[in-house]
Amino acid sequence: MSRRALNDLPPDTFDDGRAAEMEDADESEVSLTADPSPEIDFDLEPGAVQAGTEVIRRFWSTLPPSPGVYRMFDHKGDVLYVGKAKNLKARVGSYARGQAHSNRIARMISQTAAMEFVTTATETEALLLEANLIKQLKPRFNVLMRDDKSFPYILVTDDGPAPQIVKHRGARRRKGNYYGPFASVWAVNRTVNALQRAFLLRTCTDSYYENRTRPCLLFQIKRCSGPCTGEISTEDYAAMADSARAFLAGKSNAVKDRMRTEMQEASEALEFERAARFRDRIAALSAIQGVQGVNTQGVEEADVFALDEQAGQFCIEVFFFRNFQNWGNRAYFPKADRSMTADEVLGSFIGQFYDDKPAPRVVLTSHVVEDAELVGAALSSRVDYRVEIHKPMRGERKNLVDYAQRNAKEALARRLADTASQGKLLAALGQALGMEKPPRRVEVYDNSHIMGTNAVGGMIVAGPTGFMKQYYRTFNIKSEELTPGDDFGMMREVLQRRFKRLVKEAPRNAPEAAMAEAEGGAPEPAPMPEDSDADAFPAWPDLVLIDGGKGQLEAARTAIAAIGVEDVPLVGIAKGRDRDAGRETFFVPGKPPFKLPPRDPTLYFIQRLRDEAHRFAIGTHRAKRKREMIKNPLDEIAGVGPSRKRALLHHFGTVKAIERAAYEDLAKTPGVNAATARAVYDFFHAGA
Repeated sequence: MSRRALNDLPPDTFDDGRAAEMEDADESEVSLTADPSPEIDFDLEPGAVQAGTEVIRRFWSTLPPSPGVYRMFDHKGDVLYVGKAKNLKARVGSYARGQAHSNRIARMISQTAAMEFVTTATETEALLLEANLIKQLKPRFNVLMRDDKSFPYILVTDDGPAPQIVKHRGARRRKGNYYGPFASVWAVNRTVNALQRAFLLRTCTDSYYENRTRPCLLFQIKRCSGPCTGEISTEDYAAMADSARAFLAGKSNAVKDRMRTEMQEASEALEFERAARFRDRIAALSAIQGVQGVNTQGVEEADVFALDEQAGQFCIEVFFFRNFQNWGNRAYFPKADRSMTADEVLGSFIGQFYDDKPAPRVVLTSHVVEDAELVGAALSSRVDYRVEIHKPMRGERKNLVDYAQRNAKEALARRLADTASQGKLLAALGQALGMEKPPRRVEVYDNSHIMGTNAVGGMIVAGPTGFMKQYYRTFNIKSEELTPGDDFGMMREVLQRRFKRLVKEAPRNAPEAAMAEAEGGAPEPAPMPEDSDADAFPAWPDLVLIDGGKGQLEAARTAIAAIGVEDVPLVGIAKGRDRDAGRETFFVPGKPPFKLPPRDPTLYFIQRLRDEAHRFAIGTHRAKRKREMIKNPLDEIAGVGPSRKRALLHHFGTVKAIERAAYEDLAKTPGVNAATARAVYDFFHAGA
């Protein structure tokens, strides 16, 4: 793969005279043919489209006819679009015709100020690179997943003294059998709990397992067979682990039949307690199968993608089927221009979806995916089997897609209803607080600490689609000048850090506004989409709510005023008498305090916002406090990483024992060299 770095364009790129000269150039010199039907309303100034077309033509002239990936940038250096091509010269040339583009493509061309290219050996390689770049750069004109969290798996380990069953995310570095993916952590936890009851496998860590001298509570409540203290033989425990693997691998009926046989044999031998244990284990397995919803008879392994479109928005429902079992589903709401077809959206989404995870052997879709064979070949190149992508027309596979499609339709309908309700609540909030127009971005701030220790500030964001958790932020209170417990000082620090960064990263005097002002007019606002996406959602808050009274509000006002920000509406929310919800007092700078009627829906909405900020700040504080409590002194010693720390703990048992150990004993620890032993000894005996 080779990269073609291109020089910056000269400053006269957008000169109207040069644009006209290029337009009048002989068509044979440019080697681009124009579409004969250019009648389309761009809603843009023709000169802007022509300027972008000239930029593209100048880059096009040096391109090779080879596969690759291209990126389009605006004048600020932000990526507008990432695309792949079998022939870069032909594909980029299609943008340079200057005619017969959709409104979306016309807007993209008009904003293009530069391009960058990466040539690849094959189109398949270009497709994989394109998906990776889209997820990294999030260009505004591409289809974006918006939710790319990794999926949880169940891992039955095979690298320790006794197999362990655990929830797993991330890279598969540990030796063992992985089962999934599961649609949610809740589904994994539920399944692991049931498997514990059915197969009595341990879930404890290796260090905990190796240091047990008597069975733990899980053994007492019949959730573990106690291999740590020899309550079960190694052979019997291995047999139970094999049964768990067989069940997760799809051989559930065989496992249950074997348990029924053993239950019957125990009953006939009058071993009723043993028979009851098998009965309970069979019930646990039945519970797992009972909550999995629709399962399959002829589809062993497949992912099902079903797309629904309503009101210019898209929903893609993804179902996971492994080993003839349904491991759950998840709804995605990708960002995509409403002018894009369902086939385009689904094809781009699938490429990004499998960018960081292996694809199954079969991918079923509700629409015919563009370049399905190419996408399948790209996914197959990452695994050791062939990946098939197709839209089924009949049979069980068609039923699975129809089932997923119904779920997609219902999920999108719920989202649209929630968005409409959220819009009404935001409008009512703006009206209650005397704002000229409804806020689109509401930020709520709260602090959390215990007597000033582990102090953190939390910021939550609400918008037209509800809580926008991708914009949540936490602030570790850093100032050493603050008196412990100084809530006002903490709020000042949080607000100053937040708005200093905002002024730096998203200044309000954007180049477009400055140019428009110089020309004697304001820039025309872009049409607001019904769904609030990453582009339309503002970076600056329309309203800031402070969890606190007049003092907190004044601290917030002076903090942002000190950095030159004075036009952001601030509202303080003081809790009522005895901290009762419904009696809140609202403080607005320059206005007398006021209250809302006790049963006003707007009041309930504000309470939800405040409670979410409180929950977020408290949760962040607890996580920080927990990390501090379990902090290991060995982590502070240079040269002692996870492996050497584990070796020391295995050899000595506790940190206290390591602290008391002589240098000679430390140096004898397996896996610890003399230099590390000296560093550990000196760390604990520095003041001796």
